[in-house]
Amino acid sequence: MSRLQGRVAIVTGSSSGIGQGIARRLAADGANIVINYVGHADGAQETLKMVESAGAQGVIVKADVSKVSEAQSLVEEAWNKFGPADILVNNAGVETKTSFLETKEDDFDHIIGVNLKAPFFVTQAFARKLAAERKPGRIINISSVHEDMAFPGYATYCVSKGGLRMLMRDLSVELGPLGITINNIAPGAIATPLNKSLLEDEPKLNALLAHIPLNRLGTSEEVAALTSFLASEEASYVTGATYYMDGGLSRYYNE
Repeated sequence: MSRLQGRVAIVTGSSSGIGQGIARRLAADGANIVINYVGHADGAQETLKMVESAGAQGVIVKADVSKVSEAQSLVEEAWNKFGPADILVNNAGVETKTSFLETKEDDFDHIIGVNLKAPFFVTQAFARKLAAERKPGRIINISSVHEDMAFPGYATYCVSKGGLRMLMRDLSVELGPLGITINNIAPGAIATPLNKSLLEDEPKLNALLAHIPLNRLGTSEEVAALTSFLASEEASYVTGATYYMDGGLSRYYNE
C-alpha cells in the first residue's frame, strides 16, 4: 500500500513550482489532492492532470488564501469533495525585493497576508474541522531559510517567514493534544520557474553556488519527498521542527 493511501491533502499555491511538485508527489503516494490557486488557472489544470496521471483524484479550488473567508471556503470545499482532509501543506508564498527604507504599506500587507496571515487562518479552519471530528492531522508549512537568515532587501519576507517559524512552534504545543502535528520545511535555492532569471544568469548563478557546499540548487522533487515523509505515519512523532533543505547554505561560513 502507498504511504498516503486513503488520505486527503490540501496544497495551497499548487499551480506551479514547489506546490505543483508537492501535489504530484503526494498523489503518487496515494493521497487525493485539493489544488489551490489564485491567478494561474492553466497551471492548476496542469497540476490536476499530474495528479490524475499518478492515479489519484484531484479538485481545483480558486481561493485567495490571504482573505479569511476564502481560506475557510478552501477547507470547506476539501471536505465537501473528499470528506475529511487530514494533510495541509501551506505552500503559497510571495516575495518582493525592496529596501527597508522604501517599503510601502501595500507591499508589507501583501507579503504578510500571503506568507503569514494565510497559513494562520487556513490552519485554523483545518484544525477546527479535525478537532470537531476528533481526527488527527498533519500540517507542513513551506517556509524558507530566511525564517532564520537575514536577507537584505527582503525585510518583509524575512519577517513573514520568521513569524511562520514561531507560529509552527506555538501550534505544535497547542495542537499536539489533538493529534495534529505541524512542521516547517525551509528551502534554500530551489530550481523553479520563479528562479528562471537566476538560472539564465550564469555569473549570478555561479556566485550563489559558491556559497552552497553541495554546489547545486535543490529541486521541487526533493522538497516534495520531505513533505511526503512529514505527512506520513513514519513522521507521527515529529512536530515543532524546521527541516532545512539548502545544500548547506545556512551553515556556510568563509573567512
